[in-house]
Amino acid sequence: MGLRNRAGRVRRIAVMVTAVASAFALSGCATVFGRSEASDIARINVSGPDLREGKPLPRQHSCKGTAGSPALRWSSRPLPDAKSIAIVVDSHTQAEPAVHWVIYNIPATTTELGPGASESPPEGSGQAVVTGGKTGYQPPCDDKGSYRFSVYTLSGKVESEKDAPLSTILKEIADKTIARGQLTAVDIE
Repeated sequence: MGLRNRAGRVRRIAVMVTAVASAFALSGCATVFGRSEASDIARINVSGPDLREGKPLPRQHSCKGTAGSPALRWSSRPLPDAKSIAIVVDSHTQAEPAVHWVIYNIPATTTELGPGASESPPEGSGQAVVTGGKTGYQPPCDDKGSYRFSVYTLSGKVESEKDAPLSTILKEIADKTIARGQLTAVDIE
């Protein structure tokens, strides 16, 4: 009976991830699961003191560590239409794709989050229930995978209900994106 429930849960997650990917593709902002063809999206530079493009995710930010979400910094050209920031952390692993963290409605003037920000998010921000079924940063566990830390500048705030489905929140982020950037860690140290 336990295996049947697990198989059903895995199917539901796969359907949800497919729905989210479709929502991004249809909106022209397939940044979580691909590249957008839109030319009017500004570029954001994303960095972090513990993260390097193409390098392993430090173990302390995985399920084998205790540090929680890593510190992130971002910058872009001035965007007068910027109203808020959203961050999405997702992965593509041998096991299954997953969304590990979605934080949104970060004030547009913010340019960084410190380590463990999921535990103490900026005032007024919200966090979505992610693939693992919990709210906040759910650290990745698969040693082999691609872990993307994507930052989006939005033309408005995400107005979905607090417990809205992940796909609804991601679609709203995609619809309001005016700038984006990402940093990808490969594997876990």
